[in-house]
Amino acid sequence: MQIDSLAASASSGGEVMPTTPTEQMIALIGAGPSGLAGARNLQKLGIPFQGFEAYSDVGGLWNIGNPRSTVYESAHLISSKRTTEFTEFPMADDVADYPSHRELNRYFASFADHFDLRRHFRFGVRVERVEPLQPDDPLTLWRVSIRNSAGGLESAVYKGVVIANGTLAEPHRPAFEGQFTGELLHTSQYKSAEQFKGKRVLIVGAGNSGCDIAVDAVHYAQSVDISVRRGYYFVPKYVFGKPADTLGGKRPLPRWLKQRLDTIVLKWFTGDPTRFGFPKPTYRMYESHPIVNSLILYHLGHGDIRVKADIAHFDARTVHFKDGTRQDYDLVLMATGYTLHYPFIDRTHLNWQGMAPKLYMNIFAPRYRRLAVLGMIEASGIGWQGRYEQAELLARYFKGLDDQTPAAQRMQASIAGPAPDMSGGYSYLQLERMAYYVHKDTYRHAVRQAAETLSS
Repeated sequence: MQIDSLAASASSGGEVMPTTPTEQMIALIGAGPSGLAGARNLQKLGIPFQGFEAYSDVGGLWNIGNPRSTVYESAHLISSKRTTEFTEFPMADDVADYPSHRELNRYFASFADHFDLRRHFRFGVRVERVEPLQPDDPLTLWRVSIRNSAGGLESAVYKGVVIANGTLAEPHRPAFEGQFTGELLHTSQYKSAEQFKGKRVLIVGAGNSGCDIAVDAVHYAQSVDISVRRGYYFVPKYVFGKPADTLGGKRPLPRWLKQRLDTIVLKWFTGDPTRFGFPKPTYRMYESHPIVNSLILYHLGHGDIRVKADIAHFDARTVHFKDGTRQDYDLVLMATGYTLHYPFIDRTHLNWQGMAPKLYMNIFAPRYRRLAVLGMIEASGIGWQGRYEQAELLARYFKGLDDQTPAAQRMQASIAGPAPDMSGGYSYLQLERMAYYVHKDTYRHAVRQAAETLSS
């Protein structure tokens, strides 16, 4: 069925959507945390939009029932609730300091209900294609094609597009020499520690998920090893009895001083991870995402987990490591992260350069007025409020474009020009997941300042 002018469709609950011409609406893709932040801010400014969500409900990856969810039974936040929550909708006092995915899913459902956001979304539909009608026109309209819940293909033309389908759904599976004949899985396929029962397990990668899962595996597996390529900084979840990310003064320290002081404090609380077999980091603290885990070093110290070198190659069930050692395993779990995945739109439209799109403030495509991404951001401690502020800036800019305000025109010129430096002076590692990494304080200050300019 072809839909060219009306967004007259039913939500999962059968409610009929408003019949605003789609050419006057923004298409919003995704109903996870960033999509809900986008919906809320578009709603607040009265900007008509149509949301699309492939699953039957809100929550994104935090809804474990979602087939595209990559959380597992034991998954919790690695940042505390007070540094992560939406400011206008705080988590309840009885929610844990580090909430589980169950608590977070209820939180997002409550957020959507409180602000009446579900009625703006069509659930159970997958976006197949997003393309500009006039690729050379910055003000082009956009054709959005979707696969509806009945399997039919629909399309409609929209004023603009906001992509908020997340960054942690498409597994990154590196190629290894040789073949492993046991179970070879990615963390996206991991749900329960029962999968490790009685098995010799090797986890590849010591990021936050890899360390969390290694701790899970200790209680079920016959043995647990973790293969690493580089050193890491390990941050305990609690310092002096409080969530570690809630400590510190209100005024940010200079970069060099924060790196030096926090490195010293970590040594007090965690010691030197090299004594457990980890390589010494070849970078300074905060130049890669720290590992927030209070139990991984505990289990290493008790011999429950062993650190192995980087993998050289597979040979049936034997894994050969680059330090010349080898070991047999039943299951190898790749904790190798995720890759940015916007399969429904050509990369050129997003100004993709190298490992990630080059967007103004990690949000705005420089080539078009109304093409933007929400949630394409990584930063230590950015929280969902940081993503909410992205959405607030986006909504104010779109509103300014509609009203043709001088502030929006000035920002339009900025988007077309060189992007500001959001690194805060840190030299981040050249990794795919770090390609869109920013310094939290630098970034949030710039976003809030830009939003304030647009509201004046």
